[in-house]
Amino acid sequence: MPKRGKKYLESNKNIDAETRHNFGEAVKMVIYSSYAKFDETVDVAVRLGVDPRHADQMIRGSVVLPNGLGKEVKVLVFAKGEKEKEALDAGADFAGGDDLIEKIKKGWFGFDKAVATPDMMGSVGKIGKLLGPKGLMPNAKTGTVTFDVARAVNDLKAGKIDFKVEKAGIVHAPMGKVSFGAEKIVQNAAAFLETIIRLKPASSKGTYLKGIAISTTMGPSIKIDAASVKDLIK
Repeated sequence: MPKRGKKYLESNKNIDAETRHNFGEAVKMVIYSSYAKFDETVDVAVRLGVDPRHADQMIRGSVVLPNGLGKEVKVLVFAKGEKEKEALDAGADFAGGDDLIEKIKKGWFGFDKAVATPDMMGSVGKIGKLLGPKGLMPNAKTGTVTFDVARAVNDLKAGKIDFKVEKAGIVHAPMGKVSFGAEKIVQNAAAFLETIIRLKPASSKGTYLKGIAISTTMGPSIKIDAASVKDLIK
């Protein structure tokens, strides 16, 4: 069992690990328990009633959080010609083709998200082994392989997040910063969970939302009553 610091233990002493709270209450508790000197990120973890070993139960998607993530996102777009100009006009930090691919081959990763037009994927695929492990590979399922590069850039800059269920059936996602306050965190969580529910596969039987927890970067985890989600997303 890992050794916990004094500040963690102090923030955790009033939290019952077994009690499940409604979402709004849990968000207020997790913000109150934040103790780090930096603006911590608030994360949500959802355990789903799916088996990711089956392709039809591999939950994967994206959502634009209404209040963003509270940080600047550097976007790179693999494109050429008019689409390269469109990307830069939309606010992309970097746009180009073979020149950027060569920079990445040499070890440059000065960006947070990547978008590619479909006609560039043949070239981008050659550096897939470099982009993939860092979660930077453009993917049509998350809207980052598209000719509508302006919209893709705008969504990413506005706080679009991608998510994918892990082997254990859990999805993790950031909901913003502690400094957002409870209301904005709840609004972001509502958008995220509404998307998760919409993606429920027909082959998933029984309880779909099996467990939900929320925590800050350094703070304790607080369990949430899954039944309260229905009220959250109304």
